[in-house]
Amino acid sequence: MGEQSDIVRKRYNRIAPLYDLMERPMESHGTQWRDELLQEAHGRVLEVGVGTGKNLASYPKGVHVTGIDFSSGMIARARERVRELGLTNVTLIEMDAEQMEFSDDSFDTVVTTCVFCSVPVPIKGLEEIHRVCRPEGKVLMLEHVRSKGAILGPIMDFLNPLPLHLYGANINRRTVENLRLAGFKDIEVTDLWKDIMKRIVARPYKTSDKSFDFIWEVTNA
Repeated sequence: MGEQSDIVRKRYNRIAPLYDLMERPMESHGTQWRDELLQEAHGRVLEVGVGTGKNLASYPKGVHVTGIDFSSGMIARARERVRELGLTNVTLIEMDAEQMEFSDDSFDTVVTTCVFCSVPVPIKGLEEIHRVCRPEGKVLMLEHVRSKGAILGPIMDFLNPLPLHLYGANINRRTVENLRLAGFKDIEVTDLWKDIMKRIVARPYKTSDKSFDFIWEVTNA
């Protein structure tokens, strides 16, 4: 694990007991967005940045979920939640998203919800997702990104050091662009709140003879 990853991991270990409480004010629409996204998961599922495990009860029946997080504190909270809910279809592993210990093409679905604000080297993490997702699988993401607004974008850049140093999250990531840099060519994007909160569905399509356009699906939510 790199030095920056270790710094962020320690920050998330520190806030793990309070993480759900900290996120509660932002959950007015978030729970619905998460539930709708997770219903598209199928087969063998990898959740990157499983955190305290608050997504785990919302997956469809019949899937098996492997959840990873580089924070031992977060994984400990997720294991408590699995025990409390009596879930039998979940495996939890402490693991760095930038250095996954899975074979190529291991998962049918990969899920992230508000994770790539805190992966220290996001393109590396997305390249790992591209590697472990099966060629005809899909990646389901709910992520906040930097606004492209002429005023709001620079404000987010200016404020970014505050959450970054408090608990390791960036508010000015360009996750859609990073997906393209990581090798994804088929990307569907829906704006859920302004141009900041996005629902993203990406497909690896690793065969070299396929070419896909970059797809935008924008809604005013």
